[in-house]
Amino acid sequence: MNYKETLLMPKTAFPMRGNLPNREPGIQEKWESENLYEQVQKRTQGRPLFVLHDGPPYANGDIHMGHALNKVLKDFIVRYKSMTGFNAPYVPGWDTHGLPIETALTKKGKVKRKELSVAEFRQKCEEYAIGQVDSQREQFKRLGVRGDWDNPYITLTHDYEAQQIKVFGEMAKKGYIYKGKKPVYWSPSSESALAEAEIEYEDKRSPSIYVAFDVKDGKGVLEQGENLMIWTTTPWTIPANLGIAVHPELDYAVVNAGGAKYVVAQGLLESLTEAIGWEDVTVERTMKGATLENVVAQHPLYDRESLVILGDHVTLDAGTGCVHTAPGHGEDDYIVGQKYGLDVLCPVDDKGVMTEEAPGFEGLFYDAANKPITEKLDEAGALVHLSFMTHSYPHDWRTKKPVIFRATAQWFASIKDFREDLLREVNNVEWLPKWGETRLYNMVRDRGDWCISRQRAWGVPIPIFYGENSEPIITDETIDHVSALFREHGSNIWFEWDTKDLLPEGFTSEHSPNGEFTKEMDIMDVWFDSGSSHQSVLVERPELQRPADVYLEGSDQYRGWFNSSLSTSVAITGKAPYKAVISHGFTLDGEGRKMSKSVGNVVIPNKVMNQLGADILRLWVASVDYQSDVRVSDNILKQVAEVYRKIRNTFRFLLGNLHDFDPARHTVAEGDLSELDRYMLVKLNDLVKDVRGAYDSYQFAQVYHKVHNFCTIDLSSFYMDIAKDTLYIKHADDPSRRGIQTVMYEVLVSLLKLLSPILSHTTDEAWEELPQKEAANVQLTDMPEVKEYANAGELTKKWDRFMELRDDVLKALEEARSEKVIGKSLTAHVRVFAEGDDYVLLKELPNLDKLLIASEVSLEEGSAPAEAKSYENVSVVVSPAEGETCERCWVVSKTIGSSEKHPGLCSSCAETVENHYV
Repeated sequence: MNYKETLLMPKTAFPMRGNLPNREPGIQEKWESENLYEQVQKRTQGRPLFVLHDGPPYANGDIHMGHALNKVLKDFIVRYKSMTGFNAPYVPGWDTHGLPIETALTKKGKVKRKELSVAEFRQKCEEYAIGQVDSQREQFKRLGVRGDWDNPYITLTHDYEAQQIKVFGEMAKKGYIYKGKKPVYWSPSSESALAEAEIEYEDKRSPSIYVAFDVKDGKGVLEQGENLMIWTTTPWTIPANLGIAVHPELDYAVVNAGGAKYVVAQGLLESLTEAIGWEDVTVERTMKGATLENVVAQHPLYDRESLVILGDHVTLDAGTGCVHTAPGHGEDDYIVGQKYGLDVLCPVDDKGVMTEEAPGFEGLFYDAANKPITEKLDEAGALVHLSFMTHSYPHDWRTKKPVIFRATAQWFASIKDFREDLLREVNNVEWLPKWGETRLYNMVRDRGDWCISRQRAWGVPIPIFYGENSEPIITDETIDHVSALFREHGSNIWFEWDTKDLLPEGFTSEHSPNGEFTKEMDIMDVWFDSGSSHQSVLVERPELQRPADVYLEGSDQYRGWFNSSLSTSVAITGKAPYKAVISHGFTLDGEGRKMSKSVGNVVIPNKVMNQLGADILRLWVASVDYQSDVRVSDNILKQVAEVYRKIRNTFRFLLGNLHDFDPARHTVAEGDLSELDRYMLVKLNDLVKDVRGAYDSYQFAQVYHKVHNFCTIDLSSFYMDIAKDTLYIKHADDPSRRGIQTVMYEVLVSLLKLLSPILSHTTDEAWEELPQKEAANVQLTDMPEVKEYANAGELTKKWDRFMELRDDVLKALEEARSEKVIGKSLTAHVRVFAEGDDYVLLKELPNLDKLLIASEVSLEEGSAPAEAKSYENVSVVVSPAEGETCERCWVVSKTIGSSEKHPGLCSSCAETVENHYV
């Protein structure tokens, strides 16, 4: 007789190899053909709404690992929430306006900008953006992200733009929108104003000059021949100097250095002496800064005066304590200059070129003007000292080139008018990590008014008309009309239609008695676009609601989307657009370096998915502490792939051993299960509790580690290892076998549900093979509930202790194998020496040989013999078991030959075969 045919070996169509790159696309096609997103939404209809609002990625280029991290984290949350009592729609979005798209078109030679009208160029930008949206959408779907991909929100659509105009109108109605000429970040490389969110800091080498301004009218405090000395790293702003600021409460000294007399802050004299290299310095007299107010100095280059003014912004951090003041090129300069009636002089044009208002330097690029201006100062005898320094300097985050402060007429949102409301709402939001609250709070507290106008073509126009007297016109009537026009025709009409055709029919205004109007040609900051999404999406889409339950983006969005969304929402509703904000870090290479094409350390999501599969990438996302910067490399992904294989093989083992299990007929009642089986259900219940808690607190790495440990330690190394003997060797309906299958079915169903948000493809694939499913797809089920088990605490204490004792025995068996005392552990006779409670525990356990995977186990109380090896809990002697090896179960037994019909079998196997197979 072929005894192999009497063994109930695992059978399953679920393959060992995932082959994810080839298998996943088919699974995704099935999701799409079955409208799985719609099925999930229909199933959860009527449940409490949970809205994760998607921050729109910029529609330009292939997705990178930061995109993958972001979208997969969101998918975890949405999938989990839909399985825990919520209706959790997911509407993806895209940000589609702005300079990068203009640059992409012109750089690649796709369009010749100068040959196109603004409207024609905008049409090209729109076509390009939509193409980028389509490309990124397919890549996001390939990640397995579930959402309403056929109906995303896109910032260039008519409906979106119409609502954005409404947001602008509401802010204007409340008096928060104004036009002013004041210094703003200006990017000569982009030829546009920038918001703080569009600034990043890089090192820059700059000249460092000390310049003397002769005293012209000392007001009885200073004398002719004395000089006020300023310090600056931007010599190009000297032509714009109109004043010198001092702090009213600081002490200032007139010092004699080499025969020249200078006025400087006394607290900076030591550092100045060292920086300039003075050797013989004497202090002639001192005075309070307040006494210097309205002293008049002579501009060193022009026949113009420079007024000494008082400013609290002056510090002793660096410089001379006498601050060069050019109101057209600095925010503090502008503010203090306004108090003294100084002009807002800005002798630099849109391209960063010096104008006629800087005589002698007109036509020079501002940075190139530094040298000739310094030379002129030297010729005039005003240059005290020149050196160079490398310092952190603001750059345009798109072009990566330096920006300047430049006064221009711009449109602003007055943050100061509702700053306290913003700060209150920051405190009302839940932040993860907690430091996010402090970060945004400080940003809002310290930020100036928001410059919302841009001098570009590709964006939403600022919906303002001007009368004949150049006064801006913003009324409910004009805003409503423009919004309605944009909803019907899109914003391109602003650049295509005449002004009169954009106004309501018969519109009149006191500012234009002759009925002549013009329109604003600036567009809105793209952060105003995306920052309006709470109105354009959360309010506009019927399946969503404001405030959203959560916003989740990278940590750079504290200055970006989190900030602009908060500003626009609080401005028009008084409330934050989100209840909670989660931020994640940046993706770095395996050594913690920033990814760079030039370095060659870029990990590309599409490449990862083509080589390993989306589920490996998703599992990597689950494995990292995403709230900090995260590392990814080929080696890291290989390690994750090993964990994936462990989980997959766990699924396969469980499925293989459930091939003849019908839950409806074969499930064993809890009270009839063995103690070990009930212990495993308690351990599973602990896992469910821990994993659900981790999901609820957005701690996905905890999910990863808890499940991995359960599969590796509780299942593979313990329960499944012990269960094999019963599963394979007992007859099909043996109560102990059906009991184990009952537990395995519960474990498998629970694991598939718990991991469905993370391993979305693999759990679907395994669910297909599951006997008697509760739903066609695991995504159409709910998470397992935490249960109450009788005597759970006692069971856990007892069997946890047994596992500790068992570990000692397994160590002994491993050592005996390596020492060639035995072959496999089934060939061993194990003598275990235990004392006290441990002896009692082991003595009470039935089938100790099965639990320890040995052929024979002897339990002895008291001290161990000399040949025993001592371990942490017990002492053990391992020797070869006596008897012969059973041809069916491979146990070494003295009962071999006890059956005449089956002389090669042990008594247990002989009985099973005789009763069930002959």
